[in-house]
Amino acid sequence: MIQLLFTVIFAEMAMIMVLLFKTPLRKLVIMGLDRVKRGRGPIMVKTVAATVLVVLISSVYSMMKIRKRGIDDDVVNPTDQVLMAKHLLETSLMGFTLFLALMIDRLHHYIRELRLRRKSMEAIKKQNRGFEDGKTGGSAEIKAMEEEMAALGAKLKQLESEIETKTKEAKAAETNAVALRKQSEGFLLEYDRLLEENQNLRNQLQSLDRRLSHSGSKKNT
Repeated sequence: MIQLLFTVIFAEMAMIMVLLFKTPLRKLVIMGLDRVKRGRGPIMVKTVAATVLVVLISSVYSMMKIRKRGIDDDVVNPTDQVLMAKHLLETSLMGFTLFLALMIDRLHHYIRELRLRRKSMEAIKKQNRGFEDGKTGGSAEIKAMEEEMAALGAKLKQLESEIETKTKEAKAAETNAVALRKQSEGFLLEYDRLLEENQNLRNQLQSLDRRLSHSGSKKNT
């Protein structure tokens, strides 16, 4: 499951990078997202997101149970440490996956809004040119059109500012993803070390049991 989550995170990061830059590939991604948001697509996406959220909550609950058991027993169990590290890694990856999915949805929404604003601005400019060339529009209508253009221009600037903010957030998310990958590598190394220690402890216990059973058999004879 951890490998699957890493694959999903890297795919989402790649999709965010594609959406940030104006390339032919971005058009294909936007068309794909448009199709996903039609028909049964939103229901399927919400179902998957809800499933991931339920698994995340379950992992957090398991971590709380392990921590509570360690506090009650007052003994550090290597197996519990391994399970704690695994649940922590899975929870972090699932949370970051949901966060990147939300970022993709917002970026797609703002890009579509920006395109609609630009198209409306172009249509208004064409109408304004037609009025000026034909001299058929009154001064009041031209003034109203200019005011509408000014309002749309202000909205366009606001939308561009929001997109710039989201771009910065996406870059910050990418930096966090790199840090999370390094942290997860450390968790995996710690996980392997704990498994090795756990196996060593089991081997020692089995050896001790054999000695005790062998000593008991000698006493009986």
